[in-house]
Amino acid sequence: MKAAELPPTLRLYRAATAVAQPFAGALLAYRARRGKEDLARADERKGIASRPRPEGVLVWLHGASVGETISLLPIITRLCEKSLNVLVTSVTTTSAQVLARRLPAGALHQYAPLDTPLFMRRFFDHWRPDLALFAESELWPNAIVEARRRQIPLALVNARMSERSLARWRRLPRTIEVLAGSFDLCLAQTEIDAERYRFLGAHGVVTAGNLKYDVPPPPADQIALASLKGMTAGRPVLLAASTHAGEEAIVAETHRMLAQHFPSLLTIIAPRHPERGSEIASTVKAAGLRPAMRSRRLGPDSACDIYVADTVGELGLFYRLTPIVFMGKSLVPHGGQNPIEPAKLGAAILHGPHVQNFESVYRALDEAGGAREITDGRTLALAFAQMIADPKKLREMVRAAGMAVERLTGAVDRTMGAIEPYLVHFALGAR
Repeated sequence: MKAAELPPTLRLYRAATAVAQPFAGALLAYRARRGKEDLARADERKGIASRPRPEGVLVWLHGASVGETISLLPIITRLCEKSLNVLVTSVTTTSAQVLARRLPAGALHQYAPLDTPLFMRRFFDHWRPDLALFAESELWPNAIVEARRRQIPLALVNARMSERSLARWRRLPRTIEVLAGSFDLCLAQTEIDAERYRFLGAHGVVTAGNLKYDVPPPPADQIALASLKGMTAGRPVLLAASTHAGEEAIVAETHRMLAQHFPSLLTIIAPRHPERGSEIASTVKAAGLRPAMRSRRLGPDSACDIYVADTVGELGLFYRLTPIVFMGKSLVPHGGQNPIEPAKLGAAILHGPHVQNFESVYRALDEAGGAREITDGRTLALAFAQMIADPKKLREMVRAAGMAVERLTGAVDRTMGAIEPYLVHFALGAR
C-alpha cells in the first residue's frame, strides 16, 4: 500500500505519529508512573523485540487488553496444537500478567509497539508474521499499512462494531473503507456487527459468534481457594466483580443495608483496575465499614466487612467462592463487563442497566433467567436478599446461566475453519 493510495486522513495520521515518535520515551515514563506501563519492557513498545523470532511459520495475534487477549486463548491453544509458532501482543500491564499465567507452551508474549511508522517497521522486520489476527475492533493504521505493504494476510476476529463507533466512522467513509477493506477476513461476533462492517467496506465478512463463550473458565490456586473457603465458611458472600469508580460506594451502601438482616455478611470487591485498591479501602472506611486488602496479604477475617481483592489474575478464585456475582461497570454508564466467566463457574448474575458492550450476552442470560437487572444499591440489596432466601430459585438461576452460555459456544470452530486455508497453505509451503 503506497502513501499516494491513502486518503488524506491516513497520510496526516502517519505524519503526526512520525513527528510524535521522539516523545515516546516521555509518554511511556508518564504512563509507567500511573501503573500503565512496564518500563523494564519499554523497548517492546518501541518495536524492539526482547525475544528471538522462532524458525518457521509464525502467527501473530493481537488484543488490546485483558478481555480481548483472553478471548483469543482458545485460538492460541489450537494454533499451538498444530505446532505453529504463536506471537501474542497486548497493550496493558494487566493483560501481560494474566497471559504470563495462561498462555500455552509454544506461545510468546510481547507488548504491542506504539502505532508509529518506525516502531511498526521494527516490529515487522523482526517478527515477519505469516498471518496476523487482530481482536474485536483493533484498527491500527500504521500496523495495517505495514502489513499490507508486506502482503501479510490480515483477519479481524471476534469483530465488533458499536453503534457509537459506526457513527464516528461514517463521518470518515474513505478512511474506514481503506482500513476495514485491508482485512482479508472479518469474523464478526453477531450479524449486526457483520452488517456494520460490510457497510463500512470490509471484505470476507462472516458471522462467527463470540469467542468469549468458548474461553475456559479462569483458573484458581486450590490452596488459596481452600484457605478462603475456610475463612468465609458460614458467611453469606456477595462478590462485586470488575467494578469501576463510583460503583464501590454503591456496593458499600448495599452492604450496610444488607448487614441489618445478614450481620455476618462478607462483601468482596474485585475492581477492574487493582491499582485502585487503596482508594476503594478509603471509600469503605468512609462508609463506616471495615475493609481488608488482599494486596497487603490480609484475609477476610471475622472483623472484615468488605474484602478488597486488589490483585491481578485471581478472579477465578473469587468466582468460585459465591453463587451470586454483581458484574461492575454496569451501574455507571460505561457499557458493562463480561459475565461469561462467572456464569461458567456456577454463579447467578446481577447487573446494572449499562451493559451495551456485552448486550447480546446479557440479553441471553436475562431471557434464560440466569441474570437479573438492578438499578441502584437498594435494588441490588433486595435482589441479593431474595436470592439468599430462596436457595431453590438461586440454584435454578445458576443452572440457567450456565446453560445460556453453553448454548452460545462454537465460535472457535467457526474461526478456525475460516483461517484453515491459510494454515493449509503454510503447511504445504513447508514441505
